[in-house]
Amino acid sequence: METADGPLEKIEHSPVCQARARMTTQARAAVIEQKDNPFVMRDVTIDDPRPDEVLVRMVATGICATDAHVRQQLLAAPLPAILGHEGAGIVERVGSTVSHLKPGDHVLLSYHSCGQCKPCLSAHPAYCDKVWEANFAGARLDGSIGVSAQDASDLHAHFFGQSSFATYALAHQRNTIKVPSDIPLEILGPLGCGLQTGAGAILTAMKVPVGATVAIFGVGAVGLAAIMAAKVADAATIIAVDVNEPRLKLAKELGATHVVNAAGGVDVSAAIRQIEQRGVEFVLDTSGRGSNLDAGVGALAPLGHFGFVAFNAHSGATVDASRLSVGQTLQGIIQGDAVSALMIPELIGLYRSGRFPFDRLITFYDFSEINQAFDDVAAGRVIKAVLRF
Repeated sequence: METADGPLEKIEHSPVCQARARMTTQARAAVIEQKDNPFVMRDVTIDDPRPDEVLVRMVATGICATDAHVRQQLLAAPLPAILGHEGAGIVERVGSTVSHLKPGDHVLLSYHSCGQCKPCLSAHPAYCDKVWEANFAGARLDGSIGVSAQDASDLHAHFFGQSSFATYALAHQRNTIKVPSDIPLEILGPLGCGLQTGAGAILTAMKVPVGATVAIFGVGAVGLAAIMAAKVADAATIIAVDVNEPRLKLAKELGATHVVNAAGGVDVSAAIRQIEQRGVEFVLDTSGRGSNLDAGVGALAPLGHFGFVAFNAHSGATVDASRLSVGQTLQGIIQGDAVSALMIPELIGLYRSGRFPFDRLITFYDFSEINQAFDDVAAGRVIKAVLRF
């Protein structure tokens, strides 16, 4: 085969191409080696981006419950691994076929998908047929791994197509979203997963209309994002349900019209129906507690819609189908059914206008404090922990 520069095989074996093939980046990564162990800092080597990949110098990354689930092996992703999937940073290098990004661009990293299956092609990439392989397998979709460490020969990476618990991340062009450079990257990372999930559940997955009645169970980062989104949607009634009084107070400040403290055996369904006698039209559960499945279904109005986003949601819980006999529906929601390249700019626009003040949820930690940050999240001392590099 001939090209304008001569035979293709000569180009492939030219000194320039051989040097590029050997090009790598040295990085520092937080590695989880065994179940429930602390993160350990390791020096790692990251390959040069493939044609469809992007090398990003990390500025900050959020900590999400999914990271904790893998650390605890509630999600059996392979270890040792570099986790992290709410990355924010600056493009260092791009692959040869990446046309929408260039070095120096500010970007967020979100979930990964194959881009070829029916859900991806129908604008629902969160339900990709290869969602597990793309996000949890610890490797690229072809099984290769572009990150290595001398002291961890079986190291896994590419978590959610990024592994952002490192000073550099190797991402795919599909999950790398360009963002404005005038907003601090250190606050933007959580938009790539947790906040996108809560807001997207309301705005995209359930499509809550103006004037609707909504109850949101659990007011952590995802639930509070949902409350802010319900206010954006101009829902008439927004009920926050939790057992944490300070967080319920914050929920009121962020848009909840009513709160229900479920502590002490409160009948949550009855409490909601005291606010909305016919029940609420939309329930979103972010807690995954079995009792909230029962309470949420009990609070649904005719034709009401129950959505849930929590991992292992309502494990072991059951619901009598006859309780859904007046047109109610149940819906499992991943990533808010959001197309990140569309949802993230929308949320940034809402933040600019003061309608989505998600920065109020954030507590910052240095990257070296990653274990303390996980402990504080688990203890409920902070809502959204963000690591800064």
